[in-house]
Amino acid sequence: MMRVESSYIELKGLRFTAKHGVLPQERVVGGDYVVSVRVCCNLEKAVESDNVEDTLNYAELYQIINKEMQTPSCLLEHVAGRIGERILETFSQATTVDIELTKQNPPMGADGDGATVFLRVKK
Repeated sequence: MMRVESSYIELKGLRFTAKHGVLPQERVVGGDYVVSVRVCCNLEKAVESDNVEDTLNYAELYQIINKEMQTPSCLLEHVAGRIGERILETFSQATTVDIELTKQNPPMGADGDGATVFLRVKK
């Protein structure tokens, strides 16, 4: 008999325009962000049943991320923390959440791919 050792639902490279930042102009003009989220959850039942009720609904997961991205904050850390907290509150089967949040073209005078915050949160 097969046993699932670990399982995750992951949404990668979600693109948003949002108004996060310490500088007042960032909160007015907005900027471009990329979010990836990986939720550790037990998917063993879904593997066997082929029933959507036995998994974590990634459309709902996206809605949580979208809502938190549209709520302006000064710090990426704060946004990422809110995303993780909401996911853990919403999905009882979620045990650990990895959030990667990148601000593309942050106002720091450098040419690069962005500034990224990575959080791993758990119950």
